[in-house]
Amino acid sequence: MPTPHVRTVLLALTLIALPVTATTPANAAPNPTGAAATALAPAAAAGLDDPAKKEIAMQLVSSAENSSLDWKAQYGYIEDIGDGRGYTAGIIGFCSGTGDMLDLVELYASRKPGNPLASYLPALRKVDGTDSHQGLDPGFTSAWKQAAKDSAFKTAQNDERDRVYFNPAVSRGKQDGLGTLGQFAYYDAIVMHGDGGDSTSFGNIRKRALAKAKTPAQGGDERQYLHAFLDARVWAMKQEEAHEDTSRVDTAQRVFLNKGNLNLDPPLDWKVYGDSFHIG
Repeated sequence: MPTPHVRTVLLALTLIALPVTATTPANAAPNPTGAAATALAPAAAAGLDDPAKKEIAMQLVSSAENSSLDWKAQYGYIEDIGDGRGYTAGIIGFCSGTGDMLDLVELYASRKPGNPLASYLPALRKVDGTDSHQGLDPGFTSAWKQAAKDSAFKTAQNDERDRVYFNPAVSRGKQDGLGTLGQFAYYDAIVMHGDGGDSTSFGNIRKRALAKAKTPAQGGDERQYLHAFLDARVWAMKQEEAHEDTSRVDTAQRVFLNKGNLNLDPPLDWKVYGDSFHIG
């Protein structure tokens, strides 16, 4: 800061320091400090990791994955949907052919040895990377549903969902300067496409978007970037026959974006696969 200019007046060889009294205009508001300043500061928008927003994210994904907002009823869900990934199961669609189901069952076994799924670990290791059911049929689906009644298995599903999908998506979204909707767009993309090295993975979807628009962290417009990201996401979905219905983007995420609801605030109304959903 600059050094203040000090005025002195010499009167009759006596140095008199002239005090300066600060004055505040009568109509000026006081400058609050401490708790008062904190109370007056604008509240930061909640991110997707805010508990209420995370609950919305779980419901949105469940509407697309399970045609239901009741995501907590999906721990025992399991079927082969014919997408080349083997069995799809649980609250986030863990797949026997993509490694995340294997990681989940290994975690569960480490926490609770002798659980209903532990004996299927050798088979899960063999079918990893394929759509094969070898060693899993006919009892694996029943064992999964039995395990889903165990709170330890539910907790394991929650933990793996967060470690593999939710936390990386939110972290990357925040680094890119995205709000809650953008963080959810990242999360939904990682859930469906994973974050591997293939052309339709989340990382490459993001690269396609970056070729069209800058992220807010790079000085770009958030809405413009998110449109570019959703365009890239739609392209990736159309590369697979099992995912060619893009309504989870077109009549859900794009609807929120067109309304300018970057904070994903309810009420929310959207459609997936023709079914209508509402969060009040």
